[in-house]
Amino acid sequence: MSETLPVATVRTRVTVPLRFPDGYVTTARVHTFDGLVDGREHLAFALGDRVGGPDDGAGGGVPLVRPHSECLTGDVFGSQRCDCGPQLREAVERIAETGGYLLYLRQEGRGIGLYAKLDAYALQDAGLDTFEANLALGHAEDERDYTVAAQMLAALGVEKIAVLSNNPEKTVQLGRLGLTVTEQVPTGIFLSPANADYLAAKASRAARAVDLPGVR
Repeated sequence: MSETLPVATVRTRVTVPLRFPDGYVTTARVHTFDGLVDGREHLAFALGDRVGGPDDGAGGGVPLVRPHSECLTGDVFGSQRCDCGPQLREAVERIAETGGYLLYLRQEGRGIGLYAKLDAYALQDAGLDTFEANLALGHAEDERDYTVAAQMLAALGVEKIAVLSNNPEKTVQLGRLGLTVTEQVPTGIFLSPANADYLAAKASRAARAVDLPGVR
């Protein structure tokens, strides 16, 4: 049974050319919104044959959608402690190839905020894993809520999606919020010596659909 979804509307649409550090370039139609339940400034990047969005008359089949939680350290500064930056870069290209949306959600640190995330890093340096650190700080393992993602898609006229993620919780929540999810498409695995423990914790404790070399 789906939940009743508060109505959000598109506030602004603007075309933005994108260029990544490795030289990859594409163009996105960036959407802002009014009426999002948490009042934060989330963004939807329409890419590929969805660059105008269905509300602008663009066609195409089921859009590929990546709900991507903001990670200032990884997305902007290239931190090697997580895989967020490489996942963002991969998602933009894959969505641009097939048509769909990257939803950039302001949910730093699995929803606990930037400062708390860095506090959690300090606890990880002392031996806790990423989930244990959140709990030690008095937070849930994962505090993200994807209601705003469902609101954004509804405002864009999207009812059916393929979800680009290794996290089944995203698919579960979006389905409960009224989206028809046709499939969950796995992302790549971006393993490095600096993030091996982090990825292992996600694979073993959060039911991620990943297969890490040397990790059980």
